[in-house]
Amino acid sequence: MYKKFLPILLITGLACKQEPKTIIDPWVPYDQSSEIAANADHESTRMQYKLIQSRVSDKNDLWSQIGPQITYFGSEDYEALKPLILDQDIPTLQSHVKSGKLTYEKLTQWYLYRIVKFENDSASYLNNLLAINPNAVAEAKKCDANKSDDDHPLYGMPVLLKDNINFAGLPTTAGTYLLRGNDAADAFIVDRIQDKGGIILGKTSLSEWANFLCLGCPNGYNAVGGQTLNPYGRKIFDTGGSSSGSGSAIAANYAVAAIGTETSGSILSPSSQSSLAGLKPTTGRLSRSGIVPLSSTLDTPGPMTKSVIDNAIFMSALTGEDTTDPATVDNPDTPTYWEDVQSGTLEGKRFGVNKQYLEDSIYALTVKKIEDHGGIMVEFDPAEMDWTGFGELLNADMRVDLPAYLNQYAPDSITARTIEEIVAYNYEDSTLRIPYGQGRFERILETNLSEAGVDSLRTNLRAAGQGFFEAAFEPNDLDFVLSINNWNAGHAAAANYPCLTIPMGYKESGEPIGLTFISRPFEEDQLLKVAYAFEQATQARKMPEAYQ
Repeated sequence: MYKKFLPILLITGLACKQEPKTIIDPWVPYDQSSEIAANADHESTRMQYKLIQSRVSDKNDLWSQIGPQITYFGSEDYEALKPLILDQDIPTLQSHVKSGKLTYEKLTQWYLYRIVKFENDSASYLNNLLAINPNAVAEAKKCDANKSDDDHPLYGMPVLLKDNINFAGLPTTAGTYLLRGNDAADAFIVDRIQDKGGIILGKTSLSEWANFLCLGCPNGYNAVGGQTLNPYGRKIFDTGGSSSGSGSAIAANYAVAAIGTETSGSILSPSSQSSLAGLKPTTGRLSRSGIVPLSSTLDTPGPMTKSVIDNAIFMSALTGEDTTDPATVDNPDTPTYWEDVQSGTLEGKRFGVNKQYLEDSIYALTVKKIEDHGGIMVEFDPAEMDWTGFGELLNADMRVDLPAYLNQYAPDSITARTIEEIVAYNYEDSTLRIPYGQGRFERILETNLSEAGVDSLRTNLRAAGQGFFEAAFEPNDLDFVLSINNWNAGHAAAANYPCLTIPMGYKESGEPIGLTFISRPFEEDQLLKVAYAFEQATQARKMPEAYQ
């Protein structure tokens, strides 16, 4: 079919030749020494950077992936479409497509143009992207040609993947120098996105090896991409980790939504820091196949979005039983999430209020707002939790799970497969590969547990985590526990309780802060409903001023 129409297309192209609208200026690395010096006395040691620009990657590689896709999309197109696209939710975008005001092609080009607009400027770049899909616009054109009234709401929507999630055609690096050539087969959840017609726009940066490489190093740093920055305060506010690039990119409106991954706080932390809705599902609700692992006990992917309705839509697209991931098998039936999320209410719901957190004025004010909207607030003193073995469990899991991933997915050119081999590989050029060291990896080498020992840790930590929450849930007949940011992420990870964080305000400095709803396992639909009700009642989220 393509050969049949090729001559006609060529003739048409000659007759209606377009002049290029966008030619991307090449990126030229600059002297960042003054920026590094300015952050040397930052109050947070995690923000005292050794470098910002990558020593490994060239931004011009990104421009080579984007340039051909926006050659005929210029500043006038960008500004004309801006009111239709900037900070809009998925239902609104789809309504614009349906009305003819917007196409999926133009939507995708708009995001690509915006990425270059901010990321090719030394005063505004956020370093939150590692790769762009060179076929994104072509895929969007196909969506325009084949759309129907029965499409899933994610259809034609450009989304980003954290770069520990396999997407064939782009390397899955986990931010590490070792995996720059790791072009692996699609992850299960990527297949789910594409089955629904979603467009993979590219890969986001992250804290290297999902924040399990170095000790005390900056959130958002990795060898491949350099230092990810927070759009609410570049070099001022922490990005959170490890899904830092996913948080930063969506806050800056570089795509409709992104996927993060969490072991203990890695969705909740960057979502809170970037004023997003971030859902950490029950482990087993979403497949982990084709994702660079940290801990098979605790790992889960999850959606990071600007609104709760988008989170519910994205979540519905990602679900599905994966026979290659036993954690997803024989779980409770999956709701559609987005179809009834707007039925959520605060009225009559029982919320556990941590007395210790009431010292935070924004949390205390938010509790009062929920009460004003009919929520029943029950204060509780948090129980103590026995954390014995938590770090050892992560070490033991990664020692087994990471080599298993590499043996299944990595090409033969990547020869370092064990933790011992990776540690040795990194020391071959520590300045380039591990400028902040690899203290966490070295601790993995110190952990040697039997399979029975690991199973015992899993059982004990699960019981300890559940005991922590049930000490509040059970006697008070609670529907949810209210937390802040990722402050109870470790408890929730151990218990395998899902969490959803959503913007509740900003500190005097302008730093975002999130309210985190926690429920019992497989109650993600209830989390989304109550978070939607809270979002509609408070409208707390604001766009970052410098990225409007």
